[in-house]
Amino acid sequence: MSQNTLFDKVWDLHKVSSLPGGSDQIFIGLHLIHEVTSPQAFGALKDKNLKVKFPNRTVATVDHIVPTDNQSRPFKDNLAEQMIETLERNCIEHKIKFFNIGSGNQGIVHVVAPELGLTQPGMTIACGDSHTSTHGAFGSIAFGIGTSQVRDVLASQTIAMNKLKVRQIWCEKKLSNGVYAKDLVLHIINRLGVKAGVGFAYEFAGPAISALSMEERMTICNMSIEGGARCGYVNPDETTFRYIKERLCAPQNKNWDKAVKWWQSLKSDENSIYDDVIKLDASEVEPTVTWGITPGQSIGINKQIPHLEDLPPNDKFIAEEAYEYMGFKPGQSIKDTPIDVCFIGSCTNGRMSDLRVAANVLRHQKVSKKVKAFVVPGSEKVANEAKQEGLDKIFKDAGFQWREPGCSMCLAMNSDKLIGNQVSASSSNRNFKGRQGSPSGRTLLMSPAMVAAAAINGKVSDVREFLNK
Repeated sequence: MSQNTLFDKVWDLHKVSSLPGGSDQIFIGLHLIHEVTSPQAFGALKDKNLKVKFPNRTVATVDHIVPTDNQSRPFKDNLAEQMIETLERNCIEHKIKFFNIGSGNQGIVHVVAPELGLTQPGMTIACGDSHTSTHGAFGSIAFGIGTSQVRDVLASQTIAMNKLKVRQIWCEKKLSNGVYAKDLVLHIINRLGVKAGVGFAYEFAGPAISALSMEERMTICNMSIEGGARCGYVNPDETTFRYIKERLCAPQNKNWDKAVKWWQSLKSDENSIYDDVIKLDASEVEPTVTWGITPGQSIGINKQIPHLEDLPPNDKFIAEEAYEYMGFKPGQSIKDTPIDVCFIGSCTNGRMSDLRVAANVLRHQKVSKKVKAFVVPGSEKVANEAKQEGLDKIFKDAGFQWREPGCSMCLAMNSDKLIGNQVSASSSNRNFKGRQGSPSGRTLLMSPAMVAAAAINGKVSDVREFLNK
C-alpha cells in the first residue's frame, strides 16, 4: 500500500476508528449540499428525530435544477420550486449557511466553495455529487457520496470507507498553445480507461500539472471520477496558496502563516511509495474531442475514430454501441463533424479562465447560423466578474446566449436540453446516452475554446487555427 503520500496523511489525520470488515470511519471537514440529493437525507434525520451534528461544517447552494433563462420565483417548474423550498426550509431549521439565488455567492457547488476559500488543503470534503473530486485540486481529499451517506454526514460528520490505493499520474513537459487542461484529462482517461481508477485515488503531478492554474487543476481533478477514481488531487504549492489568500473564508493574519506552514507539510514526501505510477508527455497532447458515449472514447482533433481491431478486447462492445448511437463510422475523422448546439459551462469548465479563453476565440467572430450557442457562468461571482471584464458582451455580440448560473445542460435537469438527435459541442464532463436531456441526443466533449471554435464554424474545428491568426 501507498505510504507518505498526501492521501495517506490526510486519511490518517481524519480517521476516527477502524470498523469491522476493514473499512474506516472518516471525519468529514467540509460537507457541501445542494437541492437534489439533500431532501431525502434531511427527511431521514427527521424520521429518526436527529439534528445536524456540526451545522457550521455544512454549506448549501442551489445549482442542479435552477433555470438559467429566468430565475424569478416561483420557478415555472413546480418540482424545481419544491426542491429549492425544501432546501431553504431545512437550512433555516438546522442553521446551515445557504448561498441562495441573489446572494452574490450562488452557483455550482464545486465552483462556489473554492472561490469563497471554503476549500483548503488537508481537508476531507464530501458532497452528494460525483464531481466532488474537483476540490482535490487544492490538496484535499474530496469524495462524491450518495444520499444515504449525506444523511450519515449530517447526523455524525463521518462516513465509512475502505482506504484507497494511490496512483500517481506524472505529466512531463507542458501543454502546447491551444491545448488545455480539459484536453489533458480526456487524454489521460482515454489512455488509462474509464475503469482503471476503480479503488484508487489519483495524484496528478509533474511539470505539466505544476504549470497549470488552480482553475485548470480543478478541471483535471473534476474528471478523475470519469476515469473510475474515487478522488483526484494535486499537492498544494504557491499557486494554491495565492488562490486561497484573501478569499472570504481563508485564514487571516497570523492564522494564514500557520495554515500555509501546515499545508506545506501535507505534500507527498519525496520518498513516497505509490501503488502505481503512470508517466506521460503532456507536450504530445493535442486538442481532444470525444466521439463515443463515455469520456474515455476520445481522439485528437486530427485523428480518426478507431476501428474495432485497433481497440483492446474489453473496449470493443462499447465501441460498437457508440458507433450505432453516435452515427459515426470507424476510420471517420472527428474534425468537421456538424454541430447543432454549443454549450460552455458546468463544474468542469464554467469558471473565469474558461470564459476568458472562449471569449478570446469569439472576439470579432460570429456564431454559425446553424448553431444554438449559450454560455452559463458557474456562479454569480463568475457572472459578475465576467460582466466587469466585458466578456458577456463578447459572447452576446458573437451570437451566444448569456445565461444565469447553474448546472444547465451538463445534466439537463432544467429546460436546457438537446432536442431529438442534435449534436452538442459541450465543455461539460459526461457524454453518456441521454445525458443532455434527449434520449437520442449526442454529446462531444471538448475544451471551452474548442466549443467556441465549433460554434463559429458550425462543425468540430481545431481552435489553434483561430489562435494562430
